[in-house]
Amino acid sequence: MPFPDESLTVAVRPYDPSWPADFALISAELSAALGDIARAVDHVGSTSIPGMPAKDCIDVQVRVGRMDREAIMPALSAIGFRLRDEPWNTEETSFDVTSPKLVFAPPVGARRANVHVRAFGSPNARFALLFRDYLRNSPVAREAWGAFKVRLAQDVTDLYSFGQIKQPAMVVLMEAACGWAAESGWTTPE
Repeated sequence: MPFPDESLTVAVRPYDPSWPADFALISAELSAALGDIARAVDHVGSTSIPGMPAKDCIDVQVRVGRMDREAIMPALSAIGFRLRDEPWNTEETSFDVTSPKLVFAPPVGARRANVHVRAFGSPNARFALLFRDYLRNSPVAREAWGAFKVRLAQDVTDLYSFGQIKQPAMVVLMEAACGWAAESGWTTPE
C-alpha cells in the first residue's frame, strides 16, 4: 500500500522520454548504496518501454545474488528508501513458481518509483525482463497493452482495483511473451 505521501489514484499518461534519465539517476543511487549486493539494476515496467503509456512511476528491478534482507534493508534505508512490507510485496508467483522479493518506496519527496529486489536468475526477475523486452520488440502487443491500460484507467482509478483487474490480462500477455521468447531465442539478459 502507498505511504501517506503517495497517491492511491491511478493516472496513465503518454510515454515520457525523460523516464530513462529518471531511471538512470535512481539506478546510480541504488548501485552506489548496494555495491556488490546488486548484480544488476534494470529499468522494468511500462516506463521502460519507449512509446508505452504508463503511470508516472519508475519501476526498478535490483537483481541480487541472495535475498539477504539483513544486508539489503540497511543499505536502502540509509538512503531513505522505505520497505513495502505487505505480504504481496514479499513474494510473487511467476511461471508457476513462488519467489521472494522486497519492494521499496523512494524517500519522502523523491521521484515516484518502486524498487523491486529479486534474486538474480529467479523466475520473477525473468518475468519482469521478459515483459519489458517482449513489449519493446512487439509493436502490436505494445499498442494493445497500452490501449488496454489507458482504457482501464479511465474507469478504474483506485490503485489496488486497477492492479487486480489488470492481472488476468497480464497472464494472457505473458503467454504471448513466452511464445515470442521461444521463437526469437530470447534469454534473460545478464
